[in-house]
Amino acid sequence: MNIEPIVHYFSKFLPLEEQEIAFLASVFKERKIRRRQFILQEGDVCKYNSFVVEGCFRMYKLDENGKEHNLQFAVENWWIGDIGSFHSELPSQLNIEAIENSVILQIKKEDQLRLFVDFPKFNRIFRVFTENALISYQRRVLQNISSTAEERYLDFVERYPYFFNRISNVQIASFLGVTPEFLSTIRKRLAKS
Repeated sequence: MNIEPIVHYFSKFLPLEEQEIAFLASVFKERKIRRRQFILQEGDVCKYNSFVVEGCFRMYKLDENGKEHNLQFAVENWWIGDIGSFHSELPSQLNIEAIENSVILQIKKEDQLRLFVDFPKFNRIFRVFTENALISYQRRVLQNISSTAEERYLDFVERYPYFFNRISNVQIASFLGVTPEFLSTIRKRLAKS
């Protein structure tokens, strides 16, 4: 297993010592995931926090009519998981599916907690990571209640240009809370201006 991607990721926050790297190698497990394969399905407990080494994932909910609501996408060097289910150990309401053939590194809850206790710098790193995720979610909620669909789309284009060749327009529309047809109208109007 190649632990280098996660070591490099953590080293961007704080330098790691050999003992810490050895512990990471002992608790993270590598998984190769095929396109359209799930790493979490609604009704299952989220047992792992997943770090994306290669590939692209989406986290979504299916409503009672079978409509998909995309909450998050994750690419290389991003984390993905249902944090509520992971911490509460209750069944998830979400699905996490690979959009591309992917490689992930996963850590179990008890190993992550041991990581925090035995090596406190990881507690700090994950706190910063969690704070950044919370800021992002708050920004998205604020956008959804105070911005037009066109403004949300333009922000998405600016913030996540690397998603456009990796996720479908239907998935982008779902993430933005609009229909694919309305997204197409927005894109045509912007192309003319």
